Amino acid sequence: MIYKGFKMPIILFETTDLLAVDKPAGLASIPERDATKESLLSILSASIGQKLYVVHRLDKDVSGVIVFAKNADMHRHLNQQFANRTVQKTYLALAHGRLRHNSGTIDKPLRIFGSGRVGVDPARGKPSVTEYAVTERMDAYTLLEAMPLTGRRHQIRAHFFHLGHPLVGDPRYGDKRLQKHFARLMLHAQGIEFAFPDGTVINIEAPLPASFTTQLQALRETA
Repeated sequence: MIYKGFKMPIILFETTDLLAVDKPAGLASIPERDATKESLLSILSASIGQKLYVVHRLDKDVSGVIVFAKNADMHRHLNQQFANRTVQKTYLALAHGRLRHNSGTIDKPLRIFGSGRVGVDPARGKPSVTEYAVTERMDAYTLLEAMPLTGRRHQIRAHFFHLGHPLVGDPRYGDKRLQKHFARLMLHAQGIEFAFPDGTVINIEAPLPASFTTQLQALRETA
């Protein structure tokens, strides 16, 4: 089924209490100011015919796994895990330039500025921590896994921009003249791990979409 240009997102995992899907890049997680535009939440709610509870979000330009609760009890349970930072999230990202270290931790407080951009602010920013591990280096790019330990808006994007390595194709961070030449923001929510109320731990993963792999392969071939 097509919803104003977007196919019904692929369901990655579903129980009577929660729903995990593979969000495509370009689709907002929740309704935007323009109510005429579809969002992932509105598409899923209409498709399954019931209310869904927002647990976390992905930026509009980010693809990958996202989880919704189907009832208030599961909503509270998942929210508590996010608040306690026991949910493990892994993203695959492509950054401009060659990162010097194979792994590291970016511990820089972030805040939202009036423009809507997020930046480091030691005085007024909220604690924000991102761990990363390099998986591949090219001449002008670095492929890496990013694990945000906190859940700030644009956290991964803002942290790597602060390091001088903005993510490839990011419309908000980096040289706009350069970024516009890339088809998408090269950031994908690859996996999420959390526990059910009975203690069972589950890891849900979303495969890389063709829009990501095609762009990545093109850059490899020109490296």
